[in-house]
Amino acid sequence: MAQNDLMSNAEDVADQFLRVTKQYLPHIARLCLISTFLEDGIRMWFQWSEQKEYIETTWGCGFFLATLFVLINLLGQLGGCILILSRNFVQYACFGLFGIIALQTVAYSILWDPKFLMRNLALGGGLLLLLAESRSEGRSMFAGVPTMRESSPKQYMQLGGRVLLVLMFMTLLHFDTSFLSILQNLVGTALIVLVAVGFKTKLAALTLVIWLLAINVYFNAFWTIPTYKPMHDFLKYDFFQTTSVIGGLLLIVALGPGGVSMDEKKKDW
Repeated sequence: MAQNDLMSNAEDVADQFLRVTKQYLPHIARLCLISTFLEDGIRMWFQWSEQKEYIETTWGCGFFLATLFVLINLLGQLGGCILILSRNFVQYACFGLFGIIALQTVAYSILWDPKFLMRNLALGGGLLLLLAESRSEGRSMFAGVPTMRESSPKQYMQLGGRVLLVLMFMTLLHFDTSFLSILQNLVGTALIVLVAVGFKTKLAALTLVIWLLAINVYFNAFWTIPTYKPMHDFLKYDFFQTTSVIGGLLLIVALGPGGVSMDEKKKDW
């Protein structure tokens, strides 16, 4: 009984939060979601020579292809961010950013690093949710017209986005025997499963946002490291990637889990 009361109170708090922030939350979510692309595009601008030299040396592809790679990344990321924030051609911007993720996964050999690969996939999950949101907005003018068949791709995008987003948390699990780590792993895994299957989704996603935000600020405080140290750039990259996943979770909080979820099926039951 006490457990049910606690869950009910927590859901009331989450609903109150949504009522207060419903006008601003999707905008904050989108800004957080594209933050890693925005930061990386700006970094490419200021570190043009270093990035070009790295690609040219690593792949031996020559000056022209290395320059083309950096230029595509710079324009693709900054252009995509501008389109998403201005709400113009969002679907094209999302597909462009999907391409950037795939390009960087190959170019920086992320494909062979499980941790960074899962984080890139989680980032792709956030873009899937953004793509689903843009499809919803694109069809809002046809309100009242039956669109069950057309809306199913959107629902599966939301499902895919949820499942991919939780990969971020797989990289945060600590496999040691301390009580704090075991507790963190158990709670985190429970929340991950709830978001993935779409049960108590908004509450679970909001809890993950708070948890991930605290972990991000504590472990990825790049502003405390001098800029000349390599750890500064590493933590900065990690910070903004995590912020993008937070943006994806905020989209789930704002828009719900979609049709392919236990929360939606409960309505039929």
